[in-house]
Amino acid sequence: MSDQNAQPTVYYATFPSPLGELLLTGDAGGALTSLSVPGQKGGRSVGEGWVRDQTRFAEAGRQLAAYFAGELKEFRLELRPEGTEFRRRVWDALDDVPYGATTTYGEVAARIGASRAAVRAVGGAVGANPLLVLRPCHRVIGADGSLTGYAGGLERKVQLLTLEGGI
Repeated sequence: MSDQNAQPTVYYATFPSPLGELLLTGDAGGALTSLSVPGQKGGRSVGEGWVRDQTRFAEAGRQLAAYFAGELKEFRLELRPEGTEFRRRVWDALDDVPYGATTTYGEVAARIGASRAAVRAVGGAVGANPLLVLRPCHRVIGADGSLTGYAGGLERKVQLLTLEGGI
């Protein structure tokens, strides 16, 4: 008999980076489901029953190393974050913000066809992005140009934008 309530296996790996040790998680199909940094608001930590598999994430590790070395501007990885339809639309819109550029929450709302009143909800979705760095939520700033919140910490947002030449 199989257990109908069995959770799918979560695979994970860790990689050193200028932001601290990155924790990547993925599903059985090889898609990435999260990337967390130490102390991240809402970030993941290794759970019971998770399977460590550095090999499964070797390409992600290679691309991240190239990104932090300033040699890669666009990730080419299969991403499969879990979230509501609205959040997934916001996260997909983040992929359209070019390396070295910034956008505002209002511009992201417009990009997904959401009303001006939805800016707060867009901000919540950006803040809940489970794939830091890979989905460039660090490129979203306040309408007045301020570096507003970042789940990984504002100092990391500054690091990423400086790396990309965005500030």
